[in-house]
Order: sequence, then structure tokens, then C-alpha cells
Amino acid sequence: MRLTTLCYIEKDGCWLMMHRVKKNQDENAGKWIGIGGHLEENESPEECIRREAREEAGAELFDLKLRGILTFILPAWGNELTFLYTARTATARLPECEEGVLEWVPIDTVSDLPLWEGDRVFLPLLRYQEEVFSLKLIYDEEGNLLNSVMVSGEQA
Repeated sequence: MRLTTLCYIEKDGCWLMMHRVKKNQDENAGKWIGIGGHLEENESPEECIRREAREEAGAELFDLKLRGILTFILPAWGNELTFLYTARTATARLPECEEGVLEWVPIDTVSDLPLWEGDRVFLPLLRYQEEVFSLKLIYDEEGNLLNSVMVSGEQA
């Protein structure tokens, strides 16, 4: 199982989103996602997300909070365990990113973007739930969401 991080960075009522339109063979092609990536050897999830934010967006994070643990069951690409964060940044200028196009998107309009169906399950939790949650997202071979199972922090 791959270990990854994902962060929704907030600034001025917007989330920093990446439109994945630049890489060949990208399982996220055409989707809008937060900032994140794979943990490197001997790296904690917090170190990983801070590194990825610097590398992908030139962003230094503050108010970094673990919000959830996502278990992705992805038959076509391999399963993934993702540490989900929110953070803030003072970074305004966005660099060129080789993985996609970065854009500050008003939080209220993020759901209008082409997203993974599982993202539509957990993104509202980032807005309205304070406790850490665990969410399992089960996809089929074509990338369609089959089921989601959530356990909140108190129930875990």
C-alpha cells in the first residue's frame, strides 16, 4: 500500500488546487486535487506534506492540522493510505508546477470542479467537522466510486 499526503491549503477564503493536466500516464488526469505526494524513506507525514507544498507550490505552511486518514481501494492503480491535512499559507505567488496548473479557488466553488467522487465525500468534512476522521473509499477498475465507509474520531 502506498503512503501519501494530501493538503488543502487555505488563503483568503480559497483553497489551493492543482488541475492535473501536465503529466503523461497520470491517474489524476483532468481532475482538480489538493497539494500532496508520496512519503519518502524515513519521512514523517508532516515532513512529507511540508516538502510537497514547497516543491509543488513554493508554499510554507502554518496551522497544519491532520484532519483525516483516507484509505483508497484502487484496483487499477494500487491501494493507498493518505494522511489528509489542512493548512494556511501567506504565499500568494504561485510557481509553474510540472504536475499541473495551480490556482486559488474559492472554497464555495471547489465542488463545481471535476473532482474524484471520493473527494466529494471528504471535502465537506474539512469545512464542517473538527475531529479527525477515517474514511475508506472503494473504487472499481474504471475509477468509479463504489462505496465509502467513515469512522469519526470518537467512533474509531
